[in-house]
Amino acid sequence: MELHKKVADFSLQDDQEKTVHLSDFAGKPIVLFFYPKADTPGCTIEACGFRDTFKKLQKAGAVVLGISRDTPKAQRKFREKYDLPYSLLADVDEKVCKQFDVLKEKNMYGKKVIGIERTTFLIGPDLTLLKVFPKVKPEGHAEEVLAALKEL
Repeated sequence: MELHKKVADFSLQDDQEKTVHLSDFAGKPIVLFFYPKADTPGCTIEACGFRDTFKKLQKAGAVVLGISRDTPKAQRKFREKYDLPYSLLADVDEKVCKQFDVLKEKNMYGKKVIGIERTTFLIGPDLTLLKVFPKVKPEGHAEEVLAALKEL
């Protein structure tokens, strides 16, 4: 993923089991955040942060999309439980995770596992990559993204 280069289109199922394409959102800035697993502590903090700043992000013209390897059904439960006002995409076969290179080796309880490294991508209305937030800390992240969005 190179800054200021076009992001290749992709399609995934959302939490309503509807197929969506990245290109469906062209014309608006897109906040694409990858998180490890629905309804786990850090992911909940991050997702709720985007929920709480959603109106401001919307006012700035942005579309918010969350992505993890969970199923559409797990995404729907997560979305409903925390009243998330944006779509969650299910990348069950890791196709989009690989495209954005967010699968990293992690240490989980002393075992090496491959998982999603919490990363957010800010994509422009013309589908070019504007900014990458690697190794995101969930607390306060949505505000950080909003500030970057306003700078653009």
